[in-house]
Amino acid sequence: QVQLVESGGGLVQPGGSLRLSCAASGSIFSINAMGWYRQSPGKERELVASIISGGRTVYADDVKGRFTISRDNAKNMLYLQVNSLKPEDTAVYYCSFRLRGYSNYGDYWGQGTQVTVSS
Repeated sequence: QVQLVESGGGLVQPGGSLRLSCAASGSIFSINAMGWYRQSPGKERELVASIISGGRTVYADDVKGRFTISRDNAKNMLYLQVNSLKPEDTAVYYCSFRLRGYSNYGDYWGQGTQVTVSS
């Protein structure tokens, strides 16, 4: 079993910052990719940032320079530092792990953490 639990969301003023965390537990191995996605009302879930096999990072164009994805392998943690927040960043943020081991093959998702940017 694989479980992902996000935390760190909240209400923040425009220009503010948050650090989102994703705690992974269970059969965490053969990681093909891990990432953060977000979904706001009426919109499809979209990729925000990801770390793919080999350690390369990928960011959506509208978060480049403001968001930073990082990982702590020893703790099975994934982070997203979000700076210079804008109202349009308001969404539920989800972490996702793509695992490709024989016994844990699948795409796993957390339950999400709400980020609201408002004055």
